[in-house]
Amino acid sequence: MGSSVPETGASRVPAVSTPPVLVKGTEPAEDTEPATRDVRLFWCANAADSLGSQASGVVLPLLLLGLGYSPAVVGLVAGVSTATGLVLGPLVAVPADRGARKRVMFWSAVVSALAMGSVAVALAVAEGRPSLVHLLAAVLVERTATTCYEAAARGTVSLISTPGNLPRVVAGLEAGDRGALVAGPALGGMLYQVSRALPFVLDAVSYAVTAVCVRAMRSHLRADRTDGADAAGTTCRADAADLAGGPSEPAGSAAPDGSVPRPVPPPAPRSARGTRSALAAELSAGVRLVRTTPLLRLVLVWTTTVNGVLAALYYDAVFTLQESGHGGTPMGLVLALSGAAGLAGSLGAPRLVRRLSPVRAVVTVSWLMVPLAAALATAGGPWAYGALFGGFCLIMPPATVILQARAIQGTPPGLQARAGSVLATAAGGAAAVTPALAGFLTVHAGAAVPALASAAVLVLLALHTTLGAGRVLAPGVPAKAAPAGDVPARGRGR
Repeated sequence: MGSSVPETGASRVPAVSTPPVLVKGTEPAEDTEPATRDVRLFWCANAADSLGSQASGVVLPLLLLGLGYSPAVVGLVAGVSTATGLVLGPLVAVPADRGARKRVMFWSAVVSALAMGSVAVALAVAEGRPSLVHLLAAVLVERTATTCYEAAARGTVSLISTPGNLPRVVAGLEAGDRGALVAGPALGGMLYQVSRALPFVLDAVSYAVTAVCVRAMRSHLRADRTDGADAAGTTCRADAADLAGGPSEPAGSAAPDGSVPRPVPPPAPRSARGTRSALAAELSAGVRLVRTTPLLRLVLVWTTTVNGVLAALYYDAVFTLQESGHGGTPMGLVLALSGAAGLAGSLGAPRLVRRLSPVRAVVTVSWLMVPLAAALATAGGPWAYGALFGGFCLIMPPATVILQARAIQGTPPGLQARAGSVLATAAGGAAAVTPALAGFLTVHAGAAVPALASAAVLVLLALHTTLGAGRVLAPGVPAKAAPAGDVPARGRGR
C-alpha cells in the first residue's frame, strides 16, 4: 500500500522518453487537445491506485497501534517497508528504459493486489489479530512491487501526451492523488470501523483496476530509439564490447599494402568483468545525469526535503491523535480535509503555472511551508491538523507541477526511468527515515519537537531554493540534460 502522507508527487516524477529539450529562449506551446484514451486510462490507473493506498495506508498505523505496538515500532515498519522497495527501483529502471515498461507496470500491480489480498484474508481468519511477521512480509512485498511499478511508469506521461500538454497531464495526476486523499482516508476509516479487513480489500481491488487500465492502454510505452538518444547506454555497450575484445575495424577492410586480410572473427563472449562493468555503467547513468544537471539537482533537493518533512509531520499527527484517544475516523477526516484543499490546488495549478513566474512560484511555496510546519507544533485536534495539512496541500501543486514539467523537459530519452529512480530513491529514502525519527522524537522529546525540527529544515530549503531557483527555472534557461562534454565522444556518434 502507498503511504497516506500528503506527498509532493515529485517523488514519482514522470520521466519522458521523447522530451522537448528546450532551446534557450523557447518554451513548449500550450496544447489544448482533449485527453487521449491512454491519458484517461493512465489517470484512472493512478486514481484507483491512490484511492486504495490512501484507504489502507491511513489504517495501517492504527492497526499496529491497536495491536499493542509502540509508535517507534510503527515508524520502523513504515521506514523498513519503504527502504526495501527503494533497493529494486534503480534495478527495474534499466529494463524499463529498454522497453519493458508496460509489462513491469502490469505485473507489479498484480503482485500488489495479491499482497494486500493476503492481509485482508489474514485479518478475517485470525479474528483481527494477524502476526506481525505476516503483516510486515505483506507490506514489504507490496512496497517492493509498488516501487517497481513507479520505476517503470516513469516516462509514461510523455509517451502518451504532447509536449505542450505536459503541465495539464501532470496536474491531472496530481488532481487524482488529491481526490483520492479526499475520499480514501475517510472511506478507509469508515471501513475500518466495520471490519479491519475491508480497507485492505479495497486496496487489493484498486490494484486490480490499475492492472486492467495498464493492460488496456494502446501504447506499447516504449521510447523510439534514435542515434544519440541514449548516449550513456550506447557508451555502456561500447565499453562492454571493448572489454570483450571486439573488433575495432570492419571485417574485410584493406591493409596499407592493398591486400585484404582475413575476416575478423566475431567478438568473444562478454566476460564476467565486462558484464559487471556494463551493468554498473547502466545503473549509474541516472546518478551521473542528476549530478551534472543543475535543474535535476534542485528537483532532487526540493522533493527529498519536502517528502521527508511531510512524512515526519504525518506520523507525528498520527501518534498525537492516537495518544489523545482519537481513532481511525478523525485521522481520515484530517487527510480528507487536506485532500480537498490539495484537489482545489491541483485543479487550479495549470492556470497558475501559465500565469506565474516559475521562480516566484517555487520560492514562494518554499517559504509558505515554514509557518505551516511550525504551527503543527501547537495543533491539538483533528480540525487543526486538517486545516494545517490542507494549507500544505493547497499551496504545493503549482510548485510540484512546475518542477515535474521542467524535469520532464530536461531529461533525455534513454535515461528516463533511471534518472527518475534517482529522484524517487532520494525522496523515498527520506520518507523511510523520517517516520522512525518522528516516532523516536515523539516518545523521548515530546509531540511538538518533530514539527519544530521540520520547520527548521524547511527554512534551510527555502534559503537554498531562493538562491538557486533563478539559475535553473528562469524563463529562457535551457532545460538541458547535461553538458555534452560529460558524454564520451565515441558514445555520441553511434
